[in-house]
Amino acid sequence: MASVAGIGVIGGSGFYEFLDAAEEITMDTPYGPPSDPITVGEVAGRRVAFLPRHGRGHRLPPHRIPYQANLWALRSLGVRQVIAPSAVGSLTASFGPGTLVVPDQLVDRTRNRTQTYFNEGGVHVTFADPYCASGRDAAIAAAGRAGWAPVPSGTLVVIEGQRFSTRAESRWFAAQGWTLVGMTGHPEAVLARELALCYIPLALVTDLDAGIEAGAGVTQAEVFEVFAANVARLRDLVAALIAALPAAQPDDVCARALDGLPLPFELPG
Repeated sequence: MASVAGIGVIGGSGFYEFLDAAEEITMDTPYGPPSDPITVGEVAGRRVAFLPRHGRGHRLPPHRIPYQANLWALRSLGVRQVIAPSAVGSLTASFGPGTLVVPDQLVDRTRNRTQTYFNEGGVHVTFADPYCASGRDAAIAAAGRAGWAPVPSGTLVVIEGQRFSTRAESRWFAAQGWTLVGMTGHPEAVLARELALCYIPLALVTDLDAGIEAGAGVTQAEVFEVFAANVARLRDLVAALIAALPAAQPDDVCARALDGLPLPFELPG
């Protein structure tokens, strides 16, 4: 398929729409269809493909999201840089609801998710730094210009869901020095790396996780309410980041992740 967009946006909880006057593309992949038809339009003179991670209306829970299909479909359209906003819980009282964090590390605590495209041979991608360094720098700068006070680093621990953490789990996560907890950042980031895509996380704190507050703990209503209150501002930030990203994918570890590796299939796009 000819390239139709160089930048992809994967919208998180509450971030179901982004582009106006967009073309809708229904796709299939070797891993099934993506979460929703992909819309392609223009932002700041750039061609952008948008995909709601959970599907419109939040049809798909975290463990049922077709992560492989989503990233494959975006790359098939020509996408090489992916912006990935999501709702997260905070493991420190310093980062309250409404805080924007651009994490630099990830810890996988999921159990049942397919997290690779490579089921044959030895194809081991580097993942010491799971996110695009140049993309993160651009996100931090764009957030500052847009009036956010972005937290420029953090460790996101990804849990299976659907449930939220127990207090004991939350306290254990915090004791490790981890700062955020979410349900969708893995395997999304590693699958992007296996397709040599730049992956840029934007983590919006919607709640203080169970271990650092008294009361009933996190509720879904609380998470959705905080995200809804910030989603317009987050959309504006994503648009500003799209304008700030380089026209071509940077020649960095993301783009070179597969160099010299014996791939069992041809990459799409």
